[in-house]
Amino acid sequence: MTLTSGPAQARHLATAIPGPRSLELMARKEHAVARGVGTTMPVFAVRAGGGVVEDVDGNVLIDLGSGIAVTTVGVSAPRVVDAVRGQLDAFTHTCFMVTPYEGYVAVAEQLNRLTPGTHEKRSVLFNSGAEAVENAVKIARAFTGRQAVVAFDHAYHGRTNLTMAMTAKSMPYKQGFGPFAAEVYRAPLSYPFRDRADGPAAARRAIDVIEKQVGRPAAVVIEPIQGEGGFIVPAPGFLPELAAWCRANDVVFIADEVQTGFARTGALFASEHEGIVPDLLVSAKGIADGLPLSAVTGRADIMDAAHTGGLGGTYGGNPLACAAALATIETIEAEGLLERARAIEELMKDRLCRLQEKDDRIGDVRGRGAMLAVELVRPGTTEPDPELARAVAAAAHAQGVIVLTCGTYGNVLRFLPPLAISDELLNDALDVLAEGFRA
Repeated sequence: MTLTSGPAQARHLATAIPGPRSLELMARKEHAVARGVGTTMPVFAVRAGGGVVEDVDGNVLIDLGSGIAVTTVGVSAPRVVDAVRGQLDAFTHTCFMVTPYEGYVAVAEQLNRLTPGTHEKRSVLFNSGAEAVENAVKIARAFTGRQAVVAFDHAYHGRTNLTMAMTAKSMPYKQGFGPFAAEVYRAPLSYPFRDRADGPAAARRAIDVIEKQVGRPAAVVIEPIQGEGGFIVPAPGFLPELAAWCRANDVVFIADEVQTGFARTGALFASEHEGIVPDLLVSAKGIADGLPLSAVTGRADIMDAAHTGGLGGTYGGNPLACAAALATIETIEAEGLLERARAIEELMKDRLCRLQEKDDRIGDVRGRGAMLAVELVRPGTTEPDPELARAVAAAAHAQGVIVLTCGTYGNVLRFLPPLAISDELLNDALDVLAEGFRA
């Protein structure tokens, strides 16, 4: 596997975390950067590659975050670096809407090939996941002539005004930032650990809410596996029932695969796990291995509903990001990374489930591929324990393992390792995590 570069692939602590140089930079950050920008760890990176990040003090950290599911094929993967360097030598920007270039078209062609379904498709490129979600809604409204949009409990779709309205969690994403966009409604999600309902029953509950409170919306927008909401995997049958209802009622079914796309879950897109063919699919994060790029891909008749000039943006489909995306796709296919994601799931779930057997504070182990999580609860209950999640994450951070938390209740530890990570690094990280629980 030719996926690693940069620091040696081993955890190494040269100083306490944070070290003195990181503390100096954090003090500068406090005086220069707006308070609203938080950080998970108070360390500053200087190099990264494969499954590790090196900080300014010489500490080498195991990366179980991938920049929040972005560097899926590994930070600065060799093919990506070479492709971006070549594009950099040619030109950095012209704006596709002014003088177009082949890279944008090539990325669109690849997305049309790779996303679920064999129907005729079109794609449009943007910069961020939130921007792409917002444009997917615009396209659905243009196609249907309707305005209402349905999102789900625990959803996260972004930080723009419309996507904040679609996002469920108030703090820190929405509090104090309203009023929000109108015509956004919420339906109950399938949450197997908490509702114990099977997929079809949970779908009927959601559809009943939609029919009674909304009628026929323009679109239903859902993450096939929820991200920030807690890595919630709906019960089998929930997504197919929902998609079937949308088809029967001429409602656009939008899969938000910003976090789940591009091999993260052991399939190229998480919709594939249950045979879902979305009308529109939103991708970002892992699409370009760290360069800002996002996309909406879908049925040609829906995508072409927006008038000429109605979609776009100055930086959308930047040539450097397009080069990175093409190299990322090549890396996934050439290096067998779907299989690697499934191998990571097998290794990590085995370790996490064995940990769960010994610790009744681990209420649930869930996820697919290299998108896994544990939900932490008070012993013997399903009551969320966000304090424990914070404590275990802090213990891991102190020992050089990057771990993220999430969930509506703040009680979920989530694991998003790059697919370039070695089994040795994974096992070392899991040893640290187990010690964090014991402590």
